[in-house]
Amino acid sequence: MSVARRPLLTATAAGTLLCALWFVPSANATGEQGRADGGRTAVTAGQDDGRLAETGGPDTTPYLLGGTLFLGVGAGFVTLAMRRGGRAS
Repeated sequence: MSVARRPLLTATAAGTLLCALWFVPSANATGEQGRADGGRTAVTAGQDDGRLAETGGPDTTPYLLGGTLFLGVGAGFVTLAMRRGGRAS
């Protein structure tokens, strides 16, 4: 592969990743359906009543540890590539 094509391939890969991430759904603290709370009226999906979302979901510790591990491995690969690139020139 010629050196001139590398920036084009890098830009294509980055653009593909950004397009793929565009379709990842976003997390909203309020539900799509309104809810009744005591004497209050139902909250519709675009209004904010100032309360936080419930946090009683699944344990996310394994995901945080796994993400940190993958981030560290990726940083190691970048460091290794930089060192090898420095020796080649």
